[in-house]
Amino acid sequence: MEEMEGIEDDNHNCRAEAVSVCSPAQVCVDSDSSSDTCESDSSATSALLLSSASKFLLNAMTAEEYRTVYWPKLERAIEHLLTQSPMDHISISYEQIYSHVYKCVCQQHSELLYNDLMWKITSHLEQVSSELQASPPEHLIENFNLALTQYTAALHCIVPVFIYMNKFYIETKLNRDLRDDLMKLFSDHVAEKHVSTLLPLLKKAHSMPFQVKPSTMASVVKGLYALRPDWVPLAPALFSRFIPQIDPPALESQLPHYADQDKKLQMELFHNGFSRGDQSRKRASEES
Repeated sequence: MEEMEGIEDDNHNCRAEAVSVCSPAQVCVDSDSSSDTCESDSSATSALLLSSASKFLLNAMTAEEYRTVYWPKLERAIEHLLTQSPMDHISISYEQIYSHVYKCVCQQHSELLYNDLMWKITSHLEQVSSELQASPPEHLIENFNLALTQYTAALHCIVPVFIYMNKFYIETKLNRDLRDDLMKLFSDHVAEKHVSTLLPLLKKAHSMPFQVKPSTMASVVKGLYALRPDWVPLAPALFSRFIPQIDPPALESQLPHYADQDKKLQMELFHNGFSRGDQSRKRASEES
């Protein structure tokens, strides 16, 4: 019995179905068999091998089939994942998505698939950026947080089902990681376009307690830091409020500066209705 080997993809070895055939030597085991019988059996075996090979080639995915059959299904699934709310549940067959990705990679369409995925998500993020551009300033922080939260939630589903492409094309051929590439898309097409507006709004909101929910403030600042740590110098005091140990070690020569900052913060709190005297009286009344 012989096993027919499948074609080897440039990303991974993909085996075709094993086909059981008899070699001419196995067919002509009877020494009394006539030469005509051996020739007939040998011809039948060759025909079977040819038929099996033809069947496999017929099952190979063409670029046209990828474009018209497989990619449209994947595109619809990606669209659902990108647009659903984190609290929504959309019924999607992750097994089917993974199966389509697996077959596309095995059939040597990894580059097409990767480029189409990048194009699809870039188009979506450009739409998100346009919507944020139209957002009123008082709602920009909240809307940006929603966009970032929704996108990262979508990646939790997209990255795992494209893991085969990631492992055997992106990591192997491009020396990168799919999640890193997708987060960079958000940074380039959304965050970078709005960071110059976001940071002043965040600093203003931070100086006016509870104007924006603390959890939203923390989510946005930490999200910006995760996307681009080099944005810290644009608002070091703001980032240091939410990112532990982001400041350099304190120097003795800077202690007067830190004291001035502390006094300034206390004055800001005082002007916003936080009085130390009121707190003292409250504690005194509680102790009595």
